[in-house]
Amino acid sequence: MKTQFNKILITLTLLLVVSFTQLNAQTVKWDSTYRPGKYKEIVTKWKTEETSKKDYVFLGNSITAGTDWAKLLNLPQAKNRGISGDITYGVLERLQDIIDGKPKKIFILIGINDISRNIPDSAILSNYKKIVDRIRKGSKKTQIYFNTLLPVNASFEKFKNHYGKDDHILYLNSEIKKLAAKNVTVIDLYSQFLDKDNHLRAELTKDGLHLIPEGYKVWADFLNSTGYLK
Repeated sequence: MKTQFNKILITLTLLLVVSFTQLNAQTVKWDSTYRPGKYKEIVTKWKTEETSKKDYVFLGNSITAGTDWAKLLNLPQAKNRGISGDITYGVLERLQDIIDGKPKKIFILIGINDISRNIPDSAILSNYKKIVDRIRKGSKKTQIYFNTLLPVNASFEKFKNHYGKDDHILYLNSEIKKLAAKNVTVIDLYSQFLDKDNHLRAELTKDGLHLIPEGYKVWADFLNSTGYLK
């Protein structure tokens, strides 16, 4: 009787181990502590730069970092605060320096790297709200502009972790639009860069993710046409 009981106990234990292993294998791991290699160096450099209440801050990742905003927009007070590879957690970590400068406007585009790193949509959305709330509390007069995420184009086969996740982009964009209720101006960049197949327009990118000068011109023309830079 005791032997039979032990066999049952061993069988149940093995089933539990197998079930746990399978569950663990299905769990997608993600890391909120990731920071790009030059993150600290870049942030330290920015701390030494002068700020003004007239600044227009462009905040984000490599898509923001990829142009000279002051030159592109003919706007000397435009400051580029994009870091290649950055995620929403990285933005939150360096946000206070921007808030302390009390800029006139902040233009935010962030989240595609979070998606590529399997950070849950709920966590990304929570960080969006934290970014807005912290700016609101720390710099009440700053106007907040939140961009929808750009589409991607998998045909370039360069950034496979960013591809095949259109549902996440669309969901987050729908939630970004709801930030308008928080007195945030939502800029729908996504629709400006979309081709007929719902991909990033091939003539505006070099790799299906990042923009080339023609892409930044589309962005600049859109900003100028909407009056968001006034």
